[in-house]
Amino acid sequence: MAHYTGGCHCGRVAFEVDGEIEQVLDCNCSLCLKRGGLLWFVPREAFTLKTPESNHGTYRFNTHRLAHHFCPECGVASFSEGSKPDGSPMVAINVRSLDGIDLGTLQVVPFDGRSR
Repeated sequence: MAHYTGGCHCGRVAFEVDGEIEQVLDCNCSLCLKRGGLLWFVPREAFTLKTPESNHGTYRFNTHRLAHHFCPECGVASFSEGSKPDGSPMVAINVRSLDGIDLGTLQVVPFDGRSR
């Protein structure tokens, strides 16, 4: 299993995550379209926030089911938290915020979040 580190540009938000990146979603909802994220979904237990929760801001919109976290200092939106359809906790990692990722090697799958 791979181990990744990541976070925002200024370092105020940092995390670690374990797992294999099989694919990432390129969502076209109004938020993802503007921030340009590529999302990798992992179980909550695979994610460890290395900085205090008070270091990030949170934005909720539409159904308010997802907590979209961002750094209030540099503005980078590196992850979101919510639940899978079965109710289990999950984290959506913006793979662009992971250290050392070669985006050209990822399988990118379009996702129609606009219609949900």
